[in-house]
Amino acid sequence: MKLCKVQTKAGATGVGVLGDDGVQLLHAAAGKSPTLSDILHGTDPAATVRTLLDTKQAAIPLADVRLLAPIDHQEVWAAGVTYKRSREARERESAGAASFYEKVYTAERPELFLKATARRVVGPDANVRIRKDGKWNVPEPEVALVVSPQLKIVGYTIGNDMSSRDIEGENPLYLPQAKVYDGACALGPVILLAEALPPLEQVTIELLISRGGQTVFDGQTTLGQMARSFADLVSWLSREISFPDGVILLTGTGVVPPDQFTLASGDKITIEVAGIGRLCNTVE
Repeated sequence: MKLCKVQTKAGATGVGVLGDDGVQLLHAAAGKSPTLSDILHGTDPAATVRTLLDTKQAAIPLADVRLLAPIDHQEVWAAGVTYKRSREARERESAGAASFYEKVYTAERPELFLKATARRVVGPDANVRIRKDGKWNVPEPEVALVVSPQLKIVGYTIGNDMSSRDIEGENPLYLPQAKVYDGACALGPVILLAEALPPLEQVTIELLISRGGQTVFDGQTTLGQMARSFADLVSWLSREISFPDGVILLTGTGVVPPDQFTLASGDKITIEVAGIGRLCNTVE
């Protein structure tokens, strides 16, 4: 089951289920329209959706709604160096810090950092940004965990962790500036409820970047290539910190464009994750 947050042509915001023929909006309960968090943070999200879904109601065509980022008030955190490919890329960014990235890859404790507040997240077909003071900018396609306040993984979505590799490469202490800025995080298009995710080795993640209608990069990996488990990442994230609004955790990237590549304004970024969908954004 795929949940989405939408805005109708009338300007109303609602929650729906995305199907082959469009979006079926969920009905209000007790006079209150449900939010994503109302559903996802309950004891049985799928059962709640079935209660609020009128299967006799015709679906709204996708062309008649705008898909929004599937987030309410959650913080967005991110994990780094969870794939071998990512570790190698980070080592090339900063030769002086290469040993630290190797240690993070093999250490018990993962690299975790705050990526964005909900206000700084953009949704499908919206613009992501590259820093004006960055010269080596890349997207990072990732599976994102949707975690409830009870620290249960309740769903999955697609994330784009935009990064300025030259800024971080200059000094690893600059990581917040390389990773955290307006328009540096995209999420969407839907949240796949947890029980619907295929086996990890079958979940492919593909990144396609086009410029002027021509493909300039295409690469892919699978979740089976991750060096850490989802449960382990959530366990470390929740040590000594609580998330009363829930949290979304980006799980790292295994698809890295070549070192000579950098994004340009107008580039189209498409991230496709098997079982979840396709997240498309344009670089601003």
